[in-house]
Amino acid sequence: MTRTHPSLVGTLLERRYRVDRLLAHGGMSSVYRGTDTRLDRPVAIKIMDPRFADDRSFVDRFVREAQSAAQLHHPHVVAVHDQGFDLPQGAESGLAFLVMELVDGGTLRDLLDDKGPLDVALALSVAEPVLSALAAAHRAGLVHRDVKPENVLIGRTGPHTGGAVKVADFGLVRAVASAGTTSSSVILGTVAYLSPEQVATGAASSRGDVYSAGILLYEMLTGRVPYTGDTAISVAYRHVNDDVPRPSELRPDLPPALDDLITRATRRDPALRPADAGDFLTELTAVRAQLGLLPVTVPVPVSHGQGDLADTERTLPRIPQVLPDSEKTMPVHRPNPTQALSHPGTPPPGVPVGGAVPPVRPAPRRRSQAEPEKPKDNRKRIALIAAAVLLFGGLITAFAFMLTDGGGDKIATVPKLVGLNQAAAGDALRAVKLNPQFSQEFDNTAPSNTVLRVSPAEGTTVAPNSSVSVVLSKGRPVVPDIRPGTALADAEQAIKASQLTPVRGGDDFDSDVPQGAVIRTTPSAGSQLTIGGQVTIIVSKGPIPLPPVPDVTGRSKDEAFQILQQAGFEPFQAGEEFKQDVPGGAVTRTDPSANTQPKAKRIGVFVNNAVQVPDVRFRSFGDAQKILEQAGLKADRDGGRGRGGGGFDFVFEQDPQPGTFVQKGSKVKLKGFGG
Repeated sequence: MTRTHPSLVGTLLERRYRVDRLLAHGGMSSVYRGTDTRLDRPVAIKIMDPRFADDRSFVDRFVREAQSAAQLHHPHVVAVHDQGFDLPQGAESGLAFLVMELVDGGTLRDLLDDKGPLDVALALSVAEPVLSALAAAHRAGLVHRDVKPENVLIGRTGPHTGGAVKVADFGLVRAVASAGTTSSSVILGTVAYLSPEQVATGAASSRGDVYSAGILLYEMLTGRVPYTGDTAISVAYRHVNDDVPRPSELRPDLPPALDDLITRATRRDPALRPADAGDFLTELTAVRAQLGLLPVTVPVPVSHGQGDLADTERTLPRIPQVLPDSEKTMPVHRPNPTQALSHPGTPPPGVPVGGAVPPVRPAPRRRSQAEPEKPKDNRKRIALIAAAVLLFGGLITAFAFMLTDGGGDKIATVPKLVGLNQAAAGDALRAVKLNPQFSQEFDNTAPSNTVLRVSPAEGTTVAPNSSVSVVLSKGRPVVPDIRPGTALADAEQAIKASQLTPVRGGDDFDSDVPQGAVIRTTPSAGSQLTIGGQVTIIVSKGPIPLPPVPDVTGRSKDEAFQILQQAGFEPFQAGEEFKQDVPGGAVTRTDPSANTQPKAKRIGVFVNNAVQVPDVRFRSFGDAQKILEQAGLKADRDGGRGRGGGGFDFVFEQDPQPGTFVQKGSKVKLKGFGG
């Protein structure tokens, strides 16, 4: 029978967290808006149902999962600030609770209820932050296990801005699964989103989260989940035995690339899906780029009564369990309350300092009126036997205490991890109350993301909550992507960082890559090598040298252009200028100069604008003036003192002489006969 607490509004948990207002209530927890009175900030307080507080396995798992979730610092993960255990006044039992970031808004379920199927751009703008949050968890060795619209919160980021998408409740499914109050027949997580392997065997992995995220994206685009049924078993059966249909069957206008990606993410065989949320996100981002879609603002939905309750229980299907008659009447023995969650040094009510759980004293049995009284001469013997039993029990208790850390928990043993993948290794360590610290290094033989070694070594006994260093394989080194134009020192550093050996190859000419920079590597980027393998770097010697500029001085413009083009240059007319000893219209010079080594193919050509003085002798002064003007020159009669005296009005002498090349606009002096 589920116990209930009196109203918790106004309660101060652990003398710090004030419970202000109920936001949502479910079968396994209630979420309240609260205030952290120490930091004066609003928070969300998730308080688990009282029946879990007395279950030691749940409380232990609850603490470990809260600690793991609190280590996830990501903008799209609902932050876990604290966890604890308290006994409010008037309550029948203690409270296990989480203190989380308050997300002011609604859930993806609310958004789907409001809008129905989402357009592609909006669906991708929701899916990408969800996958980003899951990718961060997978890198840390965590698996969510319950990806669904109710666990995707959309909160306001400002008074006039759109919604911030965040994922909640990492690890809560596994904590509930460990509780003695839940039977093995309960299907944890929403069955509509469960991966086939999670239904069939209970195995949860990063690929299982990929499957659930694929179903989530399927629902956002089509407005419905692929499988529905009258019972949870019928839906679970279809996940295990049927392939998820293509979303384009319900939405024919869906882009083929997106249709294919969702289909692959929801394959029954985990090996056919993207390896984790990071790979899924990479492929989804590539599809967005291919479609040319920009991110859009996610609207903040209005909560429909369960807005901030995003956990396992809201749509948790239960399959009735049939128990033998003998079990129906068996008494239930609950474990004693566990030690404090937030502050290990402060035990919950009824637990003494030091963490030892007091033994359960059975209620005294009433003596039957018909029971005969023991003979008085046996009392001494009974007392001696009782003393011996107590002494023996005390020795056992002392021995057990020696095997603990003084807080009631057994010394943890590092489990066998070598060969496991990152998610499985993280699960195995947290199951024995140890905290994984992951790092990576290259290895020639071990597959990527599998455990190479651990420290302390497997089988070592350590104190609970100790950190265990887990070294994962990165697989064989891969030649880094070194772009053309990269500085040689930077390329060598990148190759060494990949545990490969840079080797200088033969230099080569390249018109696009500056001299001394990298042109390419051999093997090419992405090639796998063994550790220490050689990568040859080809360095640019700059553009191919050009021949000397031909000397085209004195040649006509057309002839000069032809000669330069045949030599591989690109001539252009750079301007006009005057040069005394070069015919008009001919080339005076080039830039760069003739017989020099140019750096570029473009060659400037300068043309002479000189004018050849025409012969105007023995012409009338009027005709001579016209001829000179037509040639771009000026007649200077006064300067030549040409008067045409003696009745002869014609030019007898001119200066400059006919045929001379002069600058355009120059004056020609004219002199008449007898002038």
